[in-house]
Amino acid sequence: MNPIKRNIPNSITCINLLAGCMAIVAGSRATAPMWGLLAYQWAFIFIAIGAVADFLDGFAARALKAYSELGKELDSLCDLVTFGVAPAIIVLNLLLQQGLDPWVGWTALLIPVAGAIRLARFNLDTRQTTTFIGLPIPANAIFWIGFAALFAQENVDFLSMWYWFIPILLVECYLMNSPFKMFSLKFKNLNLKDNFPRFLLVVAAGVCCFTFGVAGLLWLIVFYVLLSLCMQEKA
Repeated sequence: MNPIKRNIPNSITCINLLAGCMAIVAGSRATAPMWGLLAYQWAFIFIAIGAVADFLDGFAARALKAYSELGKELDSLCDLVTFGVAPAIIVLNLLLQQGLDPWVGWTALLIPVAGAIRLARFNLDTRQTTTFIGLPIPANAIFWIGFAALFAQENVDFLSMWYWFIPILLVECYLMNSPFKMFSLKFKNLNLKDNFPRFLLVVAAGVCCFTFGVAGLLWLIVFYVLLSLCMQEKA
């Protein structure tokens, strides 16, 4: 295969990494003004760019038949930065800016630790082709974006209390490495019967974001987890 064609997916994956690095830089400035927005809002945007690149690299690999072990490992490394480290930095700095005990904020660094374990397990697990086992790390990032938006925009100060934040953090880290099956978000066709939970999630995304704004992403992931668990029970 032409080397340029072979490396197109990897190049898109690297865009994911660059976006993740930019999200970390922006997230470290918390609520400081930055290019007309608050810094953490730019961090959200950069993570979203990384998510688009994460989708497109897989799409490009399938379209060009340019699969490789290098691409698989590179994708995981980039995902860890964009969907693991970046959300942790955003949450950490927003919490520290409120003047709470530093040890509470620093526990946010468990997010990339759990994410790294989840990605390593995913690369070794041949069962995760049509479903996920444990919460996917991009969904984890979406949850923490919603959490950060709820905390920063709505002034929900109780979320910074250790007896709220620590349990939420531990549950989220556990979910990434849990044995629970989560349905894949990829549409293989547009058949309603085959994709009912995915269509339902799209509707839920619209409702949550319309009702709560960016903070609605937190409730969207809660809905995704509960829906996946209900499907598991029925199966």
